[in-house]
Amino acid sequence: MDLSQLAGFAAVSITLAMTPGADWAYCISSGLRARRVAPSVAGLCAGYLVHTALIVAGLAALIAASPGLLTGLTLAGAAYLLWLGISTMRSWRGAGFTDGSTTPVPASGAESEPAVAEGSGSSGSGSVALAVRAPVRSRRAVERREFLKGLGTSGTNPKALLLYLALIPQFVDPAAALALPLQSLVLGLSHFGVSVLVYTLVALGARRLLRSRPAAARAVTLASGILMVCVALVLLGERLLVLA
Repeated sequence: MDLSQLAGFAAVSITLAMTPGADWAYCISSGLRARRVAPSVAGLCAGYLVHTALIVAGLAALIAASPGLLTGLTLAGAAYLLWLGISTMRSWRGAGFTDGSTTPVPASGAESEPAVAEGSGSSGSGSVALAVRAPVRSRRAVERREFLKGLGTSGTNPKALLLYLALIPQFVDPAAALALPLQSLVLGLSHFGVSVLVYTLVALGARRLLRSRPAAARAVTLASGILMVCVALVLLGERLLVLA
């Protein structure tokens, strides 16, 4: 692989990452909803690592060549996006900055101080420990859910898998000293890095721009949910046309 190949792939990768779609919709809704955007972005990009691993292992071509497997993946991805989109649409009236529990995030983004139970001695210390640990456990559970939602959004998207399958082979060089699977791995990791940067900026940008505009935040949240539902319906429609 030479620098011109990497530069060409980088240009295509950036263009794809900058194209609004279901991933953007999830990033924006996460920026408006979650305390931290890192788990959501990490989940989305982990899905691209799954696609990279499938290509390197040669399984992506097997899935693409099997109508049954591809239909199953399409139905799973569409159903998941449909559920996520409807859930986002249903929450648009309460769009704001919370950690997913009942505790709102302060407008400044600062962490709220844990409640300290009154008391003394060992019982007082135990109450303080429980008061501190409970919110931490709650935040971790929310962050795990955000990560898994992101992973489901990108990992079950057949378009992303087929895009990898169609794009990456165009930039590998059979005559290069580096083996083809390793070239595919390098390109897949490159797109992973680009996606991490772009999606983080999208989520943080949505939060920063809409923090003081609750009406706009609700409108964008509703639009994000509608976009996810539309993508799900397009996936289903395209697959039904293929099977017809």
